[in-house]
Amino acid sequence: MGVVILDGSTVRAFVGDEEVFNRSVDERFAALDINGDGVLSRAELRRALETFRLLETHFGVDVVTPPAEVAALYNSIFDQFDLDRSGTVDRDEFRSEMRRILLAIADGLGDFPLQIVLEDDDQGSNLLQQAVDLEASKAAAAASGK
Repeated sequence: MGVVILDGSTVRAFVGDEEVFNRSVDERFAALDINGDGVLSRAELRRALETFRLLETHFGVDVVTPPAEVAALYNSIFDQFDLDRSGTVDRDEFRSEMRRILLAIADGLGDFPLQIVLEDDDQGSNLLQQAVDLEASKAAAAASGK
């Protein structure tokens, strides 16, 4: 785990940098697209969401959530990503929803810097960490006069 200082402007700048944002989100999409067919199935997206343990913990204590409730949550999230209701999520839909989610996070963070603990990610796919790294690289470039 790593501790970063983050505020809404950091996340907004990351989303606003179209090239960096698209590359980062596309890399995450490719990692989730297990069968390589260019779209995410309900099962592929659910597999990714399960790693977040959305319902399995309550303040660090494991809780048992009824399977129907878990399925309903994952189906609801999938439906948010599947904008055209095709039954799959393509790269553009994934980008669009990730942009919306990150901007909502930025709004929630506001303009006051917060210390946040982020889990280490061997694959480098933590988008909030990438936002912090982008801001740090811009600050370093500005400090060195580049």
